[in-house]
Amino acid sequence: MKAQQQTRNGNHAIVIGGGMAGLLSARILIEHFERVTVIERDRLPQQPEIRQGVPQANHVHALLTQGYRILEEWFPEIEEKLIAAGAPSVNWAMESCFFHAWGCAKRNSSNLITRTCSRPFLEWVVRGYLSSDRQVEFLSATQVQGLLTDASNSRVTGVKLRCLDHAQPQELTSDLVVDASGRNSQLPKWLEEIGYQSPNETVINSFLGYSTRWYELPENLQADWKVLYVTSQPPYDKRGGVIFPVEGNRWGVILVGISRDYPPTDDTGFMEFARSLRTPEIYEFLKDAKPVSPIYGYRRTENSWRHYEKLARIPDGLVAIGDAVCSFNPVYGQGMTTAALSALILQDCLQKQYQNNQHSLTGLTKRFQKQLAKVLETPWLMAIGEDFRWETTEGGKPNRITRLMHQYMDRLLQLSVNDPNIYPNFLAVMHMTKQPASLFAPNLLLRVLKAEVHHRTSKLW
Repeated sequence: MKAQQQTRNGNHAIVIGGGMAGLLSARILIEHFERVTVIERDRLPQQPEIRQGVPQANHVHALLTQGYRILEEWFPEIEEKLIAAGAPSVNWAMESCFFHAWGCAKRNSSNLITRTCSRPFLEWVVRGYLSSDRQVEFLSATQVQGLLTDASNSRVTGVKLRCLDHAQPQELTSDLVVDASGRNSQLPKWLEEIGYQSPNETVINSFLGYSTRWYELPENLQADWKVLYVTSQPPYDKRGGVIFPVEGNRWGVILVGISRDYPPTDDTGFMEFARSLRTPEIYEFLKDAKPVSPIYGYRRTENSWRHYEKLARIPDGLVAIGDAVCSFNPVYGQGMTTAALSALILQDCLQKQYQNNQHSLTGLTKRFQKQLAKVLETPWLMAIGEDFRWETTEGGKPNRITRLMHQYMDRLLQLSVNDPNIYPNFLAVMHMTKQPASLFAPNLLLRVLKAEVHHRTSKLW
């Protein structure tokens, strides 16, 4: 891969973190800097293997259609690599079965088409593209321990780091540092160490947990779907699950429980949890499927937003991106796609910095964090809006608008059981190719309002 070298904002940029947010940031930075160094705490594998620093890597990861389209644009041959690895194609509105509180949404074809794959494989493919670019250097098994600043303490000029193979600390200077180190980002602490405030943090936690196991495709599987979703049903039915295909003829089965109704990680408990779901499809799949992995559990699913955009003072030469800023309940599958959209914001800010003849990066930090916050608002509201359906959720309570949204979406999904045009529109919002406002188009709004009136009238009789 060779980047289009059209603009230049500096000589050297550092990315902290070699996950998807860091890799996509590096893809943007090679268009603006002569050198890009990606610093990763883990030893980077030569094959698509699970890394210790990605605790969710054992679980199903969905790259939504918007994120898939962005990656296709930035890495033009990526689909060929996915095809060669056996990553299945999914027409989401036709080949995914969405079993919600009122039944299965009626399916229809759409342009929401992606190839599904595992997180380790996708990360490995993207890292391979970047590794082939002479501008990019990866420092693996290396940990960042703090920030360097200039004499005025107003600009970050690099990082302090320690290679895990050497005890001697080192320093690496740069024009820009991008923190893409994930949920466990140490940036708040590093800012305090250089005399700045750490950002306030908003946390919304529905205490959702999930367990995942990988299977070979059963030979006798009779199904008209490639992906199956069984959702929970507030306020009483806390359980759900997903079947999701990836490369290598493997299928991930993820069982979900909310409000601390966590699915077990032992064989018997896993099967009994699947049997307890209100539709038998997942249990029937599991009965005939051959497991090819242990059962993995995960419970750190709170929504968390560190509000860098609200800091009165923040040094130049530094930006934060990805889960280091805002992490969502992973069950909604927004993380990787939001990281791609965030990298687009970084691209736009760097281009405008250059176009305004600002060969320095002064002002970039505040500008980027504020624009990033605007992009984060929609997936954040979608995630916490769903989590607020549960009375046990901590960190806030739904307001009147959120409750009205719940009622509206309930009626819309109820209509989707018989109307084949609703599910593609609903999925377009979930896959972030359309804004939520599209679900309030006049024809949909009128039908939902009629359904709500009918619902309320029927309760009187």
